[in-house]
Order: sequence, then C-alpha cells, then structure tokens
Amino acid sequence: MKTLLQMFSAALLLLLGTGAHAASGSKLVMEEFMVPAVDPGISLYVRNKHPQGVTTFPGEKILLFVHGATYPAETTFDLKLNGLSWMDYIAQHGYDVYLVDVRGYGKSTRPPEMDKPAADNEPIARTETAVKDVGAAVDFILKRRGVSKIDLMGWSWGTSTMGWYTTQNNDKVNRLVLYAPQWTRDAPSLTDSGGKIGAYRSVSRDAAKGRWLTGVPEDKKADLIPPGWFEAWADATFATDPVGAKQTPPVLRAPNGVVQDGRDFWGAGKALYDPAGIRVPIFLAHAEWDADLPSYMLYAYFAKLTNAPYKRYVQIGEGTHSIIMEKNRMQLFQAVQQFLDERLKPNQ
Repeated sequence: MKTLLQMFSAALLLLLGTGAHAASGSKLVMEEFMVPAVDPGISLYVRNKHPQGVTTFPGEKILLFVHGATYPAETTFDLKLNGLSWMDYIAQHGYDVYLVDVRGYGKSTRPPEMDKPAADNEPIARTETAVKDVGAAVDFILKRRGVSKIDLMGWSWGTSTMGWYTTQNNDKVNRLVLYAPQWTRDAPSLTDSGGKIGAYRSVSRDAAKGRWLTGVPEDKKADLIPPGWFEAWADATFATDPVGAKQTPPVLRAPNGVVQDGRDFWGAGKALYDPAGIRVPIFLAHAEWDADLPSYMLYAYFAKLTNAPYKRYVQIGEGTHSIIMEKNRMQLFQAVQQFLDERLKPNQ
C-alpha cells in the first residue's frame, strides 16, 4: 500500500504535469485592435492571441512582436505553416501574445505619401518613428492588462526598433528577444538597390524569393523551404497591400525609412543607439546563412550588451534570415521559448 507521502508526491507530479502541458492543447482566441499612434491620424494594427477563457496574465507572460523592414508582422509571426504559427506556439504555452504593424505596413495606416509616386517624397517611417509606434502598442497592452512590464521581441529591423525602445523604457520591459539583430555593416544592404531613395519601394515575389535564398549553398536550396511554404507566405503577404496587388506583376510596397537609416547610420558605421543602455535579460537568435544581417553583427551586438543582467545567443545551422519559415524553424521556436519561460535571477 502506498504511504500518504507517496500518494501526495504522485498527486503533485500529476498536477505539475497537467499544468505544464495544459496550455499546449488550449484553444486560442484572436482579437484585433486599431490603436492610435502618438501622431494624429495614424492607427496601428495590433493582433492578440491567448488561451481561451483566460483574461488575466502577469507581465512575464505577455509578449509583443514587431516585424522587419519589408513585410508585415501578421504574415511573419502568425502564418500557419503545417498548421502552426509562431504566435500560436507561444500562446499555447500560456502566453498573451501580440503583434504590431508599424505605420505603412500591413493593416496599419498607410501614410499619404504612399498614395503618390515613390519619387515624389522623402523616405517614410524611419526607425525613430517605428520606436514611437511600438511605444503606443506597449502602452495599450500595459493598460489593457493592468501590468507594468511585458516581454518584447523584434525581427531584423525590428531588433533595432525594440532595442532602441528598450534603452529608453527599461522600466516597461521584462525580457527582450532579438531575432537576427541589426548592427553596423561592412557590406551593401540587400534592401538598398542604390540611387535616390523615394518614400517607399516596391518588391516583387521573384525579388523576395531571390533575397530569401541569398547566401544559401546551391545544394541546400531545394529542401530549405518545405513545399508550399513560400507560396503560402507570398500569397498572404502580398495580399496585405491591395494597391500593390493590382499592379502587373503584383508588388508589395514597403516604406523606405529603414533604407535611409541604413545609409545614414548602419552603413556609415554609426549606430542609432547604444546596446549598453539595455538593462533587462536579453536573448539573441540568428541563423548561419543570414545574408541580410550576417553573423558578425550578432557577435558585435552581443559584445556591446554590457549592462544586461544576463545575455545569451543561439546560432542555428542551415537557416537564413527567414528561418522562422524554414525546415529548422522549431529550433528557433524552442530556443526562444526556453528563454521566455525561465525565471532566472542574477547570481541565483
């Protein structure tokens, strides 16, 4: 016969096991919002996913994601591939997960310059503006959930947006994840085709695929992206720009503020902000074939994180800048999730 201690231990293990896995089978609720930016006349698209029936979350279980230079957040972070998006994956771990589109991207307000020929205006939506848009989204979430801090994650250009925001608002950030961190460069940018920079640029599907596979060994290209995944992503992404979709061939229009910042700062060896100002736990994720923001940027950025309570990075093999949508994406998901779930304290 089992002792009372054995029975209690078994019950405790069952309870712990149930708690650890219950979220993975939870149904998820999606909500959408148009959040006012700090500038009049601009609304920002914010999407939320969380487990059904749960409306209260601690700040440690709330995360906001922002996109990169060209594509909107929803078709990056919440595109179901093989039945699962990264947003789903995190929400199924019991998180309240958000994404935001900076102005000019996705479902957020398109500035009036995008209704005119690109050459008629200067580049729009620079990084400083993106930081303000992220701030509006963060403040919306803090007020909605009644918390003082949340987790932040950025991809590509979004790492500069989130990194810079954090240096100004450490008191509103629990943990920071930067996927493909941007830093000063010693080679031309794949998003800068040269010449005068207009308000926005137009990207074709063929150009998107070519950029995606830049730097991948020829014998590895065929099986890097599972069948149908690029097409699913391209269909969803290009559909977010109804004006560009009507052109022949269809294009996706993307604000050029990030390209101008690349010329004025990153490509000129000047940083927009100092990572030493980040004072929260931070995790960097990168893939070995990333030709947009190569590995040397990861190492340089990591070295400058001199005031984070703790820092870590993972370099994933056989992946590109878009490993989030490739065969090895679960390595990225799992590594980031481990960081989000842990509750380490310095000198613990």
